[in-house]
Amino acid sequence: MSNSNSGRTELNHILIPLLTVIILTAIDQITKCLAVSHLKGQPNLVIIPGVFELEYLENRGAAFGSFQGMQIPLIVFTLVLLGVIIWKYFQIPSRKRFVPLRVTFTVLTSGAIGNLIDRVVNNYVVDFFYFTPIDFPRFNVADCYVVVSVIALGILLLFVYKEEELTFLFQLKKSKEL
Repeated sequence: MSNSNSGRTELNHILIPLLTVIILTAIDQITKCLAVSHLKGQPNLVIIPGVFELEYLENRGAAFGSFQGMQIPLIVFTLVLLGVIIWKYFQIPSRKRFVPLRVTFTVLTSGAIGNLIDRVVNNYVVDFFYFTPIDFPRFNVADCYVVVSVIALGILLLFVYKEEELTFLFQLKKSKEL
């Protein structure tokens, strides 16, 4: 591979994920703005009767309402987690085989940033999706990114990659290309 192709490939491993994070985070923030402007102070908007509604909620905790009122520790935890995700992202080998892992890290980063913005700006996270039959906690688009990414990460780590292919995830130093 020539140096210009190698440089372009490296640039793509930075630019494309960065643009993806910006776009996914923007989608999350736009949906939250819509929730604030159309749902706050309004009755639930029933989408599928008895199944799915849009209901505005200011979540001052974390997943499932845990850690209520602990915004500073949640912000610090998110920043540390983002640091680890970004650090490990740059250790992922650039081979095509690892594209799913890079995509998963990118989507996970988007979800973490989306909720981090809410915590820093509002001191709470705007949630609005609600499944009524199981009285599931309200959630948002960023939460979807996080949940889907964690599930995808579990599948990738358990069923797609071999243990010896993942040594870079558990090393403290940057590893050589696999």
